[in-house]
Amino acid sequence: MPQTISSQRRAFTLVEILVVITIIGLLAGLAIANFGKLFGGSQIDVARLFVNQSMKTPLVTYRLQMGAYPSTEDGLQALITAPAGKTDRWRGPYLTEGTKIPINDPWGEPYQYRCPGVHNKDGYDLWSKGPDRADGTDDDIGNW
Repeated sequence: MPQTISSQRRAFTLVEILVVITIIGLLAGLAIANFGKLFGGSQIDVARLFVNQSMKTPLVTYRLQMGAYPSTEDGLQALITAPAGKTDRWRGPYLTEGTKIPINDPWGEPYQYRCPGVHNKDGYDLWSKGPDRADGTDDDIGNW
């Protein structure tokens, strides 16, 4: 006896597919809009870590061996190569081998160095201009 199998096919309607695509589009849009906020904070953390921690030990070691921090004119480059007229006391390089001083902060601006410092009168000032790329504003990230 022949058996009839009733099979019903259920498929997604065009409306259901469009709703799913719309929801995926909205989620993707929200993710892209917040992408800058997620990584913007890490740029600040990188700059803060550089000015407060990464350069502290090399600069203190330089001061102990040379008697003073590098001058503003010598800059951070004095940690890599001996400044003119100071080669007899220079025992560097003061950074671990293969380490290069980052020339620019996370926003593409050069790090600023001044010795003697304005904020640290007996030491040095090392700072990034921050996200607005303007010196002397509230978003500057410094070692003070």
